Amino acid sequence: MKRYLVYALVGPFLGGFLLLLTTTYQSGYWAQTSLGEVGKLFAVFFKTLQYSYLFGVLPSLMIGAVDDILHHIRRIGPGLRMLLVGLFAFVLASLTYSSRGPDSGTVQFILYGLVGFVPAAISSWLVHRYVKEPQAVAAPT
Repeated sequence: MKRYLVYALVGPFLGGFLLLLTTTYQSGYWAQTSLGEVGKLFAVFFKTLQYSYLFGVLPSLMIGAVDDILHHIRRIGPGLRMLLVGLFAFVLASLTYSSRGPDSGTVQFILYGLVGFVPAAISSWLVHRYVKEPQAVAAPT
């Protein structure tokens, strides 16, 4: 259960921030940016954080479920599980977001894919590192 809590807390926060960075990059916001503009970016991020959680909790929990399924496969180690979960989130985020707007291409596909990959991989690492799962015990005979 703690696994899903980590995904629900970390995923929308990081994903919302990366989505904001990606959309501002796509719009040309970073062409002439000063320190005050970066402050405005963080202000917009914290004002829209509630919407990141509103629309990001369910996809994060779905990625957490994939991580939970892969955790129960003994042959898949933690590193490979982080990579597989990240790649799955990369594909889903790319297919979800990369068709937005007038631009399309590999740069947009990769940037929007990273919106899914980074939070999923970090959440999977946090779960592996800090959440202790109960171990199966042999039944007494």
